[in-house]
Amino acid sequence: MYRDSFVTVIIPALNEAVTIGSVIRSLPDSIDLIIVGDNGSTDGTREAAEREGARVFDEPERGYGAACLRAIREVPASTDILLFIDADMSDFPEEATKLLDPIIEDKADLVIGSRTTTAESRIALTSAAVFGNWLSTGLIKLLWGARYTDLGPFRAIRFSSYRSLNMRDRDFGWTVEMQIKAAKKKLRGIEVPVSYRKRRSGESKVSGTISGSLKAGVKILYLIGREALLD
Repeated sequence: MYRDSFVTVIIPALNEAVTIGSVIRSLPDSIDLIIVGDNGSTDGTREAAEREGARVFDEPERGYGAACLRAIREVPASTDILLFIDADMSDFPEEATKLLDPIIEDKADLVIGSRTTTAESRIALTSAAVFGNWLSTGLIKLLWGARYTDLGPFRAIRFSSYRSLNMRDRDFGWTVEMQIKAAKKKLRGIEVPVSYRKRRSGESKVSGTISGSLKAGVKILYLIGREALLD
């Protein structure tokens, strides 16, 4: 346990055999459980994760949110905090405690690792990601008053808070859905600066291609519009 809290890590993965082992090994030793949602990998991602002690569950439906939702189905009720991290080593897993501490200290319910606060991290972001962050977080602030600078996937949330959100998105809108619903529920959401680097392997499933960027942008705007209409 980390500071008397049971922490479960959720890792959505698709063909990340080269890096997923490094991600798992770099997480703090005090992490209790690591669950991987394997989104149809064909390169040995499952075997690489299991060698490091992670539990792996298959989700054949392609989609970032689908992989997260599949992994979360296996989260034990004893979990206090969910920690989300990508499998490509673009984040720095050793910084996980920066996201966990504000929740444990009862200063926040949701903590987003912001990649926009240092020049080094901003350089590693694609132009599509920079623009998407600016537009999305601006709309979230305008519509719900929540101040964010990033939709970063490296994040932590109190498990009881997560359960109140009724997360549904199965692809590109997962991160923005969480931040919007947290704002609507008046959860305490904050950002902490995290380091970021260009992914170590493969290609981003969201912003690595023009078509992927366009699909992600359309989905994010759709989700923002949908949630605004539901208010």
